[in-house]
Amino acid sequence: MSGEGGLDEVAGHPEVDVVMAAIVGAAGLRPTLAAVQAGKRVLLANKEALVMSGALFMQALRDSSAVLLPIDSEHNAIFQCLPSSYSQGLGAVGVRRILLTASGGPFREFAPQHLADVTPEQACAHPNWSMGRKISVDSASMMNKGLELIEACWLFDARPDQVEVVIHPQSVIHSMVDYVDGSVLAQLGNPDMRTPIAHALAWPERIDSGVSALDLLQIGRLDFQKPDDMRFPCLRLARLAAESGGTAPAMLNAANEVAVDAFLSRRIRFTEIASIIDDVLNREAPVATGCLDDVLAADRRARQLAGAWLGCNGR
Repeated sequence: MSGEGGLDEVAGHPEVDVVMAAIVGAAGLRPTLAAVQAGKRVLLANKEALVMSGALFMQALRDSSAVLLPIDSEHNAIFQCLPSSYSQGLGAVGVRRILLTASGGPFREFAPQHLADVTPEQACAHPNWSMGRKISVDSASMMNKGLELIEACWLFDARPDQVEVVIHPQSVIHSMVDYVDGSVLAQLGNPDMRTPIAHALAWPERIDSGVSALDLLQIGRLDFQKPDDMRFPCLRLARLAAESGGTAPAMLNAANEVAVDAFLSRRIRFTEIASIIDDVLNREAPVATGCLDDVLAADRRARQLAGAWLGCNGR
């Protein structure tokens, strides 16, 4: 077995019990959906599957016997902070809002006017996490947090205005849930992906992940900041796509993938990532998605538009 069809077949194979969906980008959509439709226990690390086709994905989950457990540290933290009955609706379980934490990446303190000159090497030098190049750039632009905002809306049936992004430089609090009685529940831990992976593998039990215990006395302080829209326009664009719905998130994701690839190959400046995404989103109004083909068509169209931007600007 090989190629996209092979991935789909393996993900839905009768002898497979657990599927870790960790392919980066839109390429992970089909096999992840195949695993859900086959009723697997799906450990979701590929956020693009929900970003691109959230409504279709969640309907497939409801129509199957699949169990979906988030692996992203933030969504895993939210999952741990919510009651088991959260599927009744956030309001029904007393949730006021979700607080999605972000490190702020390597450019958290950069003046916006200096971001045009940053290099791929600088963008990939994350202060807290060791990640691949694409997701490192997404973290630097905070598009990663924008995609996570959209994912959180689908996973926890939240409106975009119920999800607030908070910069937390230490990456110790992985996310929080604010309740109507004034309580705020947070999941804390060292920034190590072994923790959410171990949680999802063992759920509802707990196993030793091998991660060292959190030493709050050594950390000493926990800081929080509001994201700056001037410094992080990609986060604003992602929120707009979440509010628009339909094909907008799929087009956002596709345009971002093209733009990040162009930045990593030194064809565009870091600040032009947001310019490309903004241009693509403004060229076509989002439409409702009735099937997977609608989502994939929007993905292709956004890639064409992003490629046209590169061509028109001599890149």
